[in-house]
Amino acid sequence: MTFIWGVNYVAAKLSLRSFPPLLFAPLRTLLAAVFLFPIYGWMRKRRPHGAPWTRKEVWTLIVLGVCGITLNQTAFIIGMNNTSVAHAALLIAMGPVFVMLLAAMRGQETITARKAAGMGLAICGVAALQVVPGRAEGSSALGDLFILIGAFFFSLFTVFGKEVTSRHDAVTVNTVGYAAGALAGLPLMFWAGHGFDFASVSAAGWTMMVYMALFPSVLCYLIFYYALTRIDASRVAAFSYAQPVIASLTGLAVLGEPVTLPVALGGMLVLSGVWLTGRR
Repeated sequence: MTFIWGVNYVAAKLSLRSFPPLLFAPLRTLLAAVFLFPIYGWMRKRRPHGAPWTRKEVWTLIVLGVCGITLNQTAFIIGMNNTSVAHAALLIAMGPVFVMLLAAMRGQETITARKAAGMGLAICGVAALQVVPGRAEGSSALGDLFILIGAFFFSLFTVFGKEVTSRHDAVTVNTVGYAAGALAGLPLMFWAGHGFDFASVSAAGWTMMVYMALFPSVLCYLIFYYALTRIDASRVAAFSYAQPVIASLTGLAVLGEPVTLPVALGGMLVLSGVWLTGRR
């Protein structure tokens, strides 16, 4: 899951050569939902009886679908259109900090002096990406902001999704979430797609679209929720430490994006702060 998500940054960059970001994000969500429906049907044939749904759980999943899928992926793709692979991967690594803050707000965790220091260190790393001379080519403060917004929405998905997956399987949770997310994104898709020449999209563009809908969206989300049912949410989120390394190396190899001084310094501070925040 972590490896596929690490490569996903480069896949997004390649996809944006063929699609505008506000069309790509909801179209990707819709395709992912289409891929999930047969998986859900197959699973229901094997296990027709599951735990009954409460009204609160249904509404929670709808909100999770809108926040953790529609808003998260839209913010992510807008950010990728305006920043570099390395910047995006490091900012996504702030996810465990957001998870810890949300968990503390719900009374699930306590913010200790060590955790506060870790958050401060991670924030310094984010600031270093912006102010240290020699920032990565293709990056911008606006793009970085959208990546952080996407990371926050996915943190909501992590914390509140764990409560639902304790009673329901990952396939069901993801299918309902993606269906809600796809419906919420339809107005944006129709608006952004009006007048767009789909025939002009290359085979490579469609391949990247299908890849991002099937692997990072469907497969990785299923693995993610499967893991949430077995280990703590903060520990699942901790695997994001490896994503910046995978993404930066892939960006260097495929796109030729160099690892600059701000990326190296900011990355060291962000990952050290996130590790300190989540250390037990």
